[in-house]
Amino acid sequence: MQTLKFYSQLLKFRLSATVVFSAAMGYLLGVNDFNTHEFILLIIGGFLVTGSANGFNQILEKEYDRLMTRTANRPLPMGNLTINQALVFSTIIGLLGLYCLNFINSDNGFFGVLSKSSFFGLISILLYVLSYTPLKRLSTISIFVGAIPGAIPFLLGWVAATDQFEIAAGTLFAIQFFWQFPHFIAIAWVLDTEYKKAGFKMIFGGEKGKYPALISVFTSLLMTFISIVPFIYEIKDLSLSITAFIPVLGLGIWFTFKSYYLFKNIDDKSAKKLMIASFIYLPLMQIIYVLDKYLF
Repeated sequence: MQTLKFYSQLLKFRLSATVVFSAAMGYLLGVNDFNTHEFILLIIGGFLVTGSANGFNQILEKEYDRLMTRTANRPLPMGNLTINQALVFSTIIGLLGLYCLNFINSDNGFFGVLSKSSFFGLISILLYVLSYTPLKRLSTISIFVGAIPGAIPFLLGWVAATDQFEIAAGTLFAIQFFWQFPHFIAIAWVLDTEYKKAGFKMIFGGEKGKYPALISVFTSLLMTFISIVPFIYEIKDLSLSITAFIPVLGLGIWFTFKSYYLFKNIDDKSAKKLMIASFIYLPLMQIIYVLDKYLF
């Protein structure tokens, strides 16, 4: 039982579940004829792919995790799992996850081998593990790179439901992509001392100040605008009623003000409030989108 706990920590169970929630919301938003089998495959496949990426991330960062209080108790730094155990586990669940995703709309995939869902799952693993993870110690460009796999789940759910990668899918991707920046900035701000212990370069400009806070404000504004685009412009298969437009816009303005307060105050308290707001904003916005489709 204890070993199961260690493997659960390796795949970051709660984080993986949060990611899968975005994929599920994307699926519910895009689907017209709900397919229980495909939905289950998406949930299982998405969870395993995300867990695999998290496992590989911890393998690569084992020595750095020892240096931070927040991560020192993870299974690899603590010696509860070996590198080989983590490597085998992460590889197996990654392949199983891609295998599950490959059964979704498998007749119209890429290269005649991968379904679109499996393709985006593979891209998210590769970008997260091979680009984002090593870049964290080299440059803050890692935040931009990391925002790509971080934004794929919402898109992945839509693609799984519709088998289409078009403007609607791109809009959902863009919302979550720009959300990543204030989310990352707030977390990096709060954990700045910890990250510096491990040599991670996670703050734009290198130090807490106006520059990263300004980026947070700018990307929050972009995120808010894109979130109401389906109301302003006609997008095939993706629309927003006036009933949903008002709370979605209100949420975006509220979130943007949290970024503004960080820019104004330049303090840890404002960063913590922005971080908490980022955890609230994304699932709530997605729920409103889905409720709007089915109720209004």
